[in-house]
Amino acid sequence: MNIVLLGAPGAGKGTQADRLVAEFGIAHISTGDILRAAVKAGTPLGLEARKYMDAGELVPDSVVIGLVKDRLGATDAQRGFILDGFPRTSVQAVALDSALSDMGKSIDVAIAIDVDPDAIVKRITSRRMCRACGYIGTIEDSRCPKCGGEMYQRDDDNEATVRNRLDVYARSTAPLVDYYLGKGLLETIDGDRPVDVVYADVKAKLKV
Repeated sequence: MNIVLLGAPGAGKGTQADRLVAEFGIAHISTGDILRAAVKAGTPLGLEARKYMDAGELVPDSVVIGLVKDRLGATDAQRGFILDGFPRTSVQAVALDSALSDMGKSIDVAIAIDVDPDAIVKRITSRRMCRACGYIGTIEDSRCPKCGGEMYQRDDDNEATVRNRLDVYARSTAPLVDYYLGKGLLETIDGDRPVDVVYADVKAKLKV
């Protein structure tokens, strides 16, 4: 199964993708992870991306599309994949369709996880990450429950940046809903519910 996960930052796409990967063994392709790795490594691509990420702006297509194409060619993606955070614009969606067509592949379904913006702001600003192992927790975690490491708030998880990211999403990414609706591939899910309930709904839409 080749899946596109749609939804605003903090809607829970990554959580649902992780569950699908664990159960079905397909590749989770997260542009956020790819870009953060490039930033951490200090590559020219990463340095270019960082100024956009820190401001909550979209990273240019030229950077993102190249990274995604390389990732789609990896061995684990040949069994199926979940795209999380890409495409973000209609231009990227067209480029993705073209790249997949060259590989003899196509998107099977686009799942849109819908969550109220105010709920997303509350969810993201309370998020904390472990400096040592990358575990994602909440403000209630004084130390990492996995390794005991220091928990911190990422620079782009403050309220001003989060609201800007949501504005950018509404302007640039929301039209993807119409794009995939027009292709007959869209399935919409209420993401403002317990994780297990959302996951059961995702599987029902996938018919698995």
